[in-house]
Amino acid sequence: MNFRCVQCGHHIKSLYVQYSPGNIRLMKCQNCRAVADEYIECEIMILLIDLILHKAKAYRHLFYNKFDPEAMNFERLMLKLTFGFLVIDAYRISILLANNEDSDSNPSLASLIWGCGKILLDAFVGNLLFISILLFGTRSLLNMSSEVSKYKNIWLAILASSYLKLFLLAMMVWEFPSSVIFIIDIFVLSSNTLALNVMSESAMGKCFGVCLCAHVVKFLISLALNIHLANLITL
Repeated sequence: MNFRCVQCGHHIKSLYVQYSPGNIRLMKCQNCRAVADEYIECEIMILLIDLILHKAKAYRHLFYNKFDPEAMNFERLMLKLTFGFLVIDAYRISILLANNEDSDSNPSLASLIWGCGKILLDAFVGNLLFISILLFGTRSLLNMSSEVSKYKNIWLAILASSYLKLFLLAMMVWEFPSSVIFIIDIFVLSSNTLALNVMSESAMGKCFGVCLCAHVVKFLISLALNIHLANLITL
């Protein structure tokens, strides 16, 4: 596994030396002379807090020192995260549609099918273009290699850094204004930018530009689809 120092991102051979069960010594980075990865001895809650605070070292620990493509079923993990990503995004779209349209207390079966179709179409098309713009921008603007494994790691980083979308599930229990969704979208954008910066080791400005373009295209496509489908109903 290709370990990295969470402080400077320098490659290291091992994170710790184990003398006996429960007795380890953390290794220091030869580049910055700091402890290579202090999260090994930290509780998971500390890592979660640092991820929310957008600390680059927390993202390096997660992507380089935590995920091991050789030790786990990488393809299966990708499929699960992608499915969860699409389900949560579909739920986000359903909330926005419910707030923008007049709710019917007794909807017909046809209206329910039509509503589900709009949500699924919006989620599929929007995220397909989101992935396409993201990967195209990653290759063209960030000058990354065309290795498939590298793009898989990039997509995994984007999926993992979209964890803030889980806060949308709180809207199932508590009622929030729809503006909260856009606040969460801004946090997801910033988290995606930092994740892309950590994985690609490119300038933060370029990473922000790639992520912003992907999110804007996704928003515009969603808006265009809703307008087009609304016009079809009026015809």
